Amino acid sequence: MKKIIKIVIWILGISLILYVGFISIGFYVYHRLHGEATGAYDKAYSEYVENGDIIFQTSKSNQSKAIQLATGSKYSHMGIIYENEGEFFVYEAVQPVKLTPLNDWISRGKKRHYVIKRLENADQVLTNSTLIKMKEIGEQFKGKPYDIYFEWSDEKIYCSELVWKIYKQATNIEIGQLEQLSDFDLSNEIVKATMKERYGSDIPMDEKVISPAAMFNSEKLITIEEK
Repeated sequence: MKKIIKIVIWILGISLILYVGFISIGFYVYHRLHGEATGAYDKAYSEYVENGDIIFQTSKSNQSKAIQLATGSKYSHMGIIYENEGEFFVYEAVQPVKLTPLNDWISRGKKRHYVIKRLENADQVLTNSTLIKMKEIGEQFKGKPYDIYFEWSDEKIYCSELVWKIYKQATNIEIGQLEQLSDFDLSNEIVKATMKERYGSDIPMDEKVISPAAMFNSEKLITIEEK
């Protein structure tokens, strides 16, 4: 009888261990997959990403090709990376201006390729108080619609304009040289078609513009990561 009881206890013990192990694995897989889906599982990014970094990608949007051709750069979209309790997000001007989990943002780009750049003297400039100021300044744009006309106003805003203005207002640093529409190469048929669709025959050639290309090529930024 004692032998049978021991066998039963042994079987129950093994069953309990297997059950607890199964539950633990299940929780781990769930949180890992959920974290990757929401951008919360950012341990890998934390090895090189810092608050205030600027990230670039090639967008899959309809206007991306026109931007690439007009500016001579393959990068057509960008945003600012912010960290919040171990999670990384990209503050970006899409429709509307919003925070997007970093992993989601990367997944939206062409072939998940991206380049992360940082202010060359970020360790001196991007103090905690400055980063707080950047976020506070950015709040004035949150929820505002994307500006398909690339106007230099705060009512609507496009991706590079958002990043440029936040840095300018928070640090008084201008990343990338401001240009006019007339400075871009508007000769390609894809660009012409896009311009005609947006402006008709009244193209504001003297409109002030900051492009992703101008910011990407700025000497004030250094490349941190490219994948």
